[in-house]
Amino acid sequence: MGAFKAYDIRGVYNQDFDKETAYKVGYFLPQLLPCKFVVVGRDVRLTSDEIHEYLCKGINDAGVDVWDIGLATTPMVYFATVYLKADASVQITASHNPKQYNGMKISRTNAIPVGGDTGLKDLERLCNKGEVKPVAEDKKGKIIEKDIHQAYLDYQKKFLPDLEGLNISVDPSNGMSNLYVKELFGDHAKYINDVLDGTFPAHEPNPLEEKNCAQIKEAVLKNKSDVGVIYDGDADRVMFIDERGRFIQPDYITAVIGAYYLEKEKGSVLVDIRTSRSTTEYVTKKGATEVFIWKVGHAFAKMKIRQEHCIFGGELAGHYYFRDFNNCDSGILASLLVLQTVAKLKKEGRTLGDLIDEIVVYANSGENNFKLEHKDEAMQALYDAYKDKNPEKVYDFDGYRIEFPTWWFNVRKSNTEPFLRLVVEAKTKEELKERFSELEAIIKKFN
Repeated sequence: MGAFKAYDIRGVYNQDFDKETAYKVGYFLPQLLPCKFVVVGRDVRLTSDEIHEYLCKGINDAGVDVWDIGLATTPMVYFATVYLKADASVQITASHNPKQYNGMKISRTNAIPVGGDTGLKDLERLCNKGEVKPVAEDKKGKIIEKDIHQAYLDYQKKFLPDLEGLNISVDPSNGMSNLYVKELFGDHAKYINDVLDGTFPAHEPNPLEEKNCAQIKEAVLKNKSDVGVIYDGDADRVMFIDERGRFIQPDYITAVIGAYYLEKEKGSVLVDIRTSRSTTEYVTKKGATEVFIWKVGHAFAKMKIRQEHCIFGGELAGHYYFRDFNNCDSGILASLLVLQTVAKLKKEGRTLGDLIDEIVVYANSGENNFKLEHKDEAMQALYDAYKDKNPEKVYDFDGYRIEFPTWWFNVRKSNTEPFLRLVVEAKTKEELKERFSELEAIIKKFN
């Protein structure tokens, strides 16, 4: 089954997986995660209702109840897993992918993610080879509706700053953040794409692609906003636009939120292998005791944060992980903390753009995608070309990150899409251009 990925189940619905897969996931999940009930939430995609129906039928046929929280953001399901003391939960979503995709994110006790190395491969084997024997009718589980909207809203309000005097533009991308943003930001924000719509009519729900931020950039300038906020489809990620209408690369926001926490308490911070030196150097200056560079993906990040007792973590893709939130990611929580910083800056007569200019001291390419047949060979060729040129450091997990005194690059395969991804950073724009061209020439030999 092509839908079982490194950190979730995801693919084009009725092509990579279908309702039978959803049923089997539901049926075999209690074998993987022994439980009395499974918390289930879903996003607004047009196929989510059918997946929900068959997933729940599978869970019930295994003799286990479903605690159904209805339409939900993915972080809402993480919250519910802990709040309702569940040993298993499933969010039906394809996150930021286009409308034809769907999937399932699975968590265990304490909202610890189930990834490829922590149970998902076992679940895939059960779905492929396990025998389905529904329990007797009187032993079947039930679907029990649970309304946790207010409980989760109250939790988020703990992080809500005083918004008086702030002017915010918000784009929920027709996705799940619409469940909460108006109750949190009220009249302090102006909204676009603020209706739940699983066809995502305005733009794909992936704000990491800057073309999907055109409307929010325009709104920030038109509304003369202090900041623009744009969430992805399931609201586990968020991106920001500064007051000048500039897209802020998400790993720079890791520096902003990292500094917020480090003012309160010194500790270690987690970043992913693509993260800018501008960020790692800034959080170190602000008091980070150690900066751990780790693999991309929520299933990996959440385990590493627990293992290293980090106070906070962030990724280039706009995932931000909070010890305050069971080490889980939440786009809305991240936006509340960034707004705390924006409000503080405004009182000082400064802007978010001013802070970003202070943080960013290197020229960075951002993440570039190459659609390749021979991804492994291209990665190996890059490694072979640079490994003997006296690098300062080589990270050889999740692709390669090879660091030199004035520049570095990371090359890795996407875990969710058919791309080879490249990030390059250098001290000057001139060197960045030169190094990027060198690397690109090697990659293109494998097209």
